Amino acid sequence: MSLESHAPENAIQEKAAQEKAIQCATELMETIPAVMQFIRTEMRGQNAALLSVPQFRVLAFLSRRPGSSLSEVAEHLGVTRATASAMTDRLVQRGFLSRIDDPQKRRQVMLDLTEIGSNQLQQSRGKTRDTIAALMQPLTEEQLLDMSTGLAILRKVFESLEPEPVS
Repeated sequence: MSLESHAPENAIQEKAAQEKAIQCATELMETIPAVMQFIRTEMRGQNAALLSVPQFRVLAFLSRRPGSSLSEVAEHLGVTRATASAMTDRLVQRGFLSRIDDPQKRRQVMLDLTEIGSNQLQQSRGKTRDTIAALMQPLTEEQLLDMSTGLAILRKVFESLEPEPVS
């Protein structure tokens, strides 16, 4: 058989794969907002008096990207530098963040979690994780394995798109 005789079959397989990818992307776009809304609501409930959701997001971002600049925090949150500056100032005053001048770049600071900030982040994540785990408890072992496998694949796809952490 020549390669030409496989061309229509390959085109059909490619089209089917593309349709499955589109279906999966659609499901992802419909599911993720509901999951994130649940997580935000949980975090807000736990941290109502302690942290706003954007402040929590700053802590989570800096746990993944220690030493980030104010501009990087602002970009992550989708806010202006002034808004990010006011938010991080409050977190520094409360002892959740430390701010040090960047030795390489004048007029730029590096932000890091303090031990207090790290502990608060871990406590909040733990409580939310436990709530989500309770929701998943009725699922079968096979369903949980399928979900874990799918999420690991999803993480791998999207982590490859993240910029490298500041060192």
